[in-house]
Amino acid sequence: MTGSRRLASLDAFRGFAIAGMVLVNNPGSWKHVYGPLEHAEWNGCTFTDLIFPFFLFAAGLAMTISLGAKARAGSDRPAIFRGILRRAAIIFGIGLVLNLIPAFHLSTLRVPGVLQRIALTVVLGAPVVLWGRWRAALAAALGCFGLYLVLMLWVPVRGADGLLAAGRLEPGQDFGAWLDRLLLGGHLWARARTWDPEGLVGTLTATASLLSGALAGWFLASPGRRPRSHGLLLAGLALLGLGAGLGAYFIPINKNLWTPSYVLYTSGWACLFLAAFHAALDEAPAAVRDAARRVCLPLTIYGMNALFLFVCSGVVARVLQTVTIAGSAGPVSLKERAFEALARLPISPENASLAFALLFNLAMYGVAWGMWRKKWFVKV
Repeated sequence: MTGSRRLASLDAFRGFAIAGMVLVNNPGSWKHVYGPLEHAEWNGCTFTDLIFPFFLFAAGLAMTISLGAKARAGSDRPAIFRGILRRAAIIFGIGLVLNLIPAFHLSTLRVPGVLQRIALTVVLGAPVVLWGRWRAALAAALGCFGLYLVLMLWVPVRGADGLLAAGRLEPGQDFGAWLDRLLLGGHLWARARTWDPEGLVGTLTATASLLSGALAGWFLASPGRRPRSHGLLLAGLALLGLGAGLGAYFIPINKNLWTPSYVLYTSGWACLFLAAFHAALDEAPAAVRDAARRVCLPLTIYGMNALFLFVCSGVVARVLQTVTIAGSAGPVSLKERAFEALARLPISPENASLAFALLFNLAMYGVAWGMWRKKWFVKV
């Protein structure tokens, strides 16, 4: 919000992030993922690797707008923070419940997760936004970087292979993986077991991703009449260059480790995307702005119930994977049957997998559209 006007660009940007999350999390087959929707194998950054930090960036942007307005109105800040803690606990709990489905075995429950990381970054970032300003947010983000680098590069730990060393940024060998194994034991990502992509140390730098969105929020809310999209564009280019430089010469760009170079690089892309949305939806002349808002309405609708739709998509995906029906070679899941039908089309398995993801996303948009028409907005 600038002044009293709602930021259409925030809703569209947040909708883009959640639609991207739903798309990349639900291929028809994990064995035939459409190439551009793959994560980087380890170091590097693909389109898919932008999606989660975009969501955190949007959360920070929204936090600055909502909490900043309450703080300026003289609201009770400790009471606001207690409310944030309650909401974060609910989000964390929902993430744990999602991880329980379908096995419901507490002994193998994965404790980290996307929602859990969102909850923790909100708890860590909210006090900075409530009691500080942009300088405090910048200092906090740099502090997160500094602590992360000290732990990950210079504290020796035993890797999953038993070797004692510092600065080994390889799967299962880094400080973050050691700490997760120490504190969470057998409750890590089942595909890796010795490390987790949403681990504890990476949550420090993920908080910096959220704070980068908060900084963008303060910039958009600052007084003055100059086009804000220009500043976002310049900031985005600067962050891209800084992130790429750090990635090449100091610490690699890596989503699984959520390195500082990854934060800077993805925040740069977030600023560029937000600049485009802001220029079209908030700064353009009225006729252009209205047309752009009509074009981006599906994203805006998605963004109005972003967290609910993420949870809903996770539940539906697990149901499709768990419920089975009879097949010629034995029981198959509903998801497998749907993918088999698409795979029989004269297209490659990768394109069939993409078609499933698009159809799944369309179904989730149908839910979002129905809620929007009914004016149902789920807030945690």
